[in-house]
Amino acid sequence: MLPSVESVAEALRTKAYIADHSLATSIFLALRLNRPLFLEGEAGVGKTEVAKILSQMLDTRLIRLQCYEGLDVSTAVYEWNYARQMLQIRLMEATGQVADSRAPADAPSDGETQQSAIQDLFSDTFLLRRPLLQAIDSRGQQNGKAPILLIDELDRADEEFEAFLLEVLSDFQITVPEIGTIRAAVPPVVVITSNRTREIHDALKRRCLYHWIDYPGFEKEYEILRAKVPDASERLSREVVGFVQELRRGELYKFPGVAETLDWMSALTALDQEELTENVVDETLGVLLKYRDDIEKVQGQTVREIVQVLRKSAAVAE
Repeated sequence: MLPSVESVAEALRTKAYIADHSLATSIFLALRLNRPLFLEGEAGVGKTEVAKILSQMLDTRLIRLQCYEGLDVSTAVYEWNYARQMLQIRLMEATGQVADSRAPADAPSDGETQQSAIQDLFSDTFLLRRPLLQAIDSRGQQNGKAPILLIDELDRADEEFEAFLLEVLSDFQITVPEIGTIRAAVPPVVVITSNRTREIHDALKRRCLYHWIDYPGFEKEYEILRAKVPDASERLSREVVGFVQELRRGELYKFPGVAETLDWMSALTALDQEELTENVVDETLGVLLKYRDDIEKVQGQTVREIVQVLRKSAAVAE
């Protein structure tokens, strides 16, 4: 267990995740108090990455549940391996443990033997554990450590699933009717993310420690860029961050997140660029912006204006 907020921030930094003090504090408290951490913010600001980095820091398994509309118990919690059960039934019919479904109805049979065989079909052997059950079951542990359970983009799931999740997070136990109740010996470290496409119910938020991750300022984003793409030139790094920061001050349908900044930087580095030019920006905007209207709004005049401002700033700095 990390002993202080500063140690959390430093551990994140060693994994090339640049976190401000408030986020490091939220992570520290979530670990110390064994409370789920609810991270909200725009897409691409590093919410999911927190869970991935935590699994590395704590040297434990990461179990991810990707949420979507229509997510149900069979996908999120458990289901039975029906194909394997059918094969087992055929095997039991062949060995006489159960009556052949094609045999006459009045054929003699051993009731107790059949009942035992049928119960075996709904044993642990045929249970398929999905992310929530994996995280609660001790089998989901690695090196005796509780896993990191990432419930990603909860806002995409239906409210019915949100209500079920609230029950799971309250007791960290799941009941499988055919087997019984499975309880977590050590509760998993839970990280929940939301892009806020809809509001999450207050009842679930009350179970969690809440933190909003915003777009970073210039210096923080520059530091992230240098940590993630160290081969890029310092000048290009500053120009890329400056360009993205200017775009976020404009009126776009979807602002680029840090993830898009990193992708754009990697693309420019692959093109052996040392500085931004109007042509290369126009030709690579599809890496940075993901909507046609946004690209058309920025291409041309806006690109020229921002690049000229960046050049003047670079000249003054020199």
